[in-house]
Amino acid sequence: MPICVAALYRFTNFANPAEIRPSLLATCEEHGIKGILLLAKEGINGTIAGSDAGIKAVLDHIRQLPGCENIEVKFSRAPSIPFLRMKVRLKKEIVTMGVEGTDPNHIVGTYIAPKDWNALLQHPDTILIDTRNDYEVAVGTFEGAIDPKIKTFREFPEWFRQNRDRLLAEGRKPRVAMFCTGGIRCEKSTAFAKAEGLEDVYHLEGGILKYLETIPQEESMWRGECFVFDQRVTVGHGLRPGNLELCHACRAPLSPEDKASPLYEGGVSCPHCHDKQDERHRARHAERERQARLAAERGEAHLGMNMAEERARKRKLREEEIKRQQSLRQKVLDRLRD
Repeated sequence: MPICVAALYRFTNFANPAEIRPSLLATCEEHGIKGILLLAKEGINGTIAGSDAGIKAVLDHIRQLPGCENIEVKFSRAPSIPFLRMKVRLKKEIVTMGVEGTDPNHIVGTYIAPKDWNALLQHPDTILIDTRNDYEVAVGTFEGAIDPKIKTFREFPEWFRQNRDRLLAEGRKPRVAMFCTGGIRCEKSTAFAKAEGLEDVYHLEGGILKYLETIPQEESMWRGECFVFDQRVTVGHGLRPGNLELCHACRAPLSPEDKASPLYEGGVSCPHCHDKQDERHRARHAERERQARLAAERGEAHLGMNMAEERARKRKLREEEIKRQQSLRQKVLDRLRD
């Protein structure tokens, strides 16, 4: 698989993220890298993909940013670039929890290396919490993990506060362990839990991706596949691309059983969204799929395959049309004066 995929994040202090963005985006574009990077005053987060040399050049650039010289990166491979374009976005948070003052730069749980994670999970006093969204948990999680059934990470603090007494029932003093895909949400969730007064709080260093990369499958306590936010959809042990696809209508991961359902129509609907859509929505999705198929048959990029180029092309056409109309108006005025 020729494509290098790099998942990275770093909590650090950027005084002015807007100043960082132009050169970072330019470096990515110069080396043909695609993906998404988020910048905020609290740090950087994202996943990028491209050639090995291109990824190295971008990581060299990132390591020159304040506090990023030792940034941890999770590498995997893909047969093709699993992103459509490159984006570098400015955000208030690099992972949105919405709780003011939750800063992993100042307070955070105890890191547990993947090689020590199984022992922690097997301890009888450990409470294991999956901090990811419900659709991520649905395709895979650790054996015995609690699923908060949250739609977004913003819902986690409220869920935790509502369930705290139940989790700590009978006067126990449990070890609270949390995990997520790459580790970034865990850093925020454990910082939050510590701020709420819990003492023994742990999280999986490097997240699920590092665990799947380093722990042999025969020793693993992971069950299923791991959802990733790119066109691979999921990865398995050894970070090999998984077996699930994505519904183009609702972005839910699809199992073979989902695709065998009479409610599934490629690019239009699936069992997760069929009853939530009306005929207007399904018709729009069907037309988008038809246009994408026709564009592929012509060897052209469909709108969305490279949005920046498509927008630039349309902008140029608009500018040319404006000039043409202005020229026509000027000719009419000239004739009237004559």
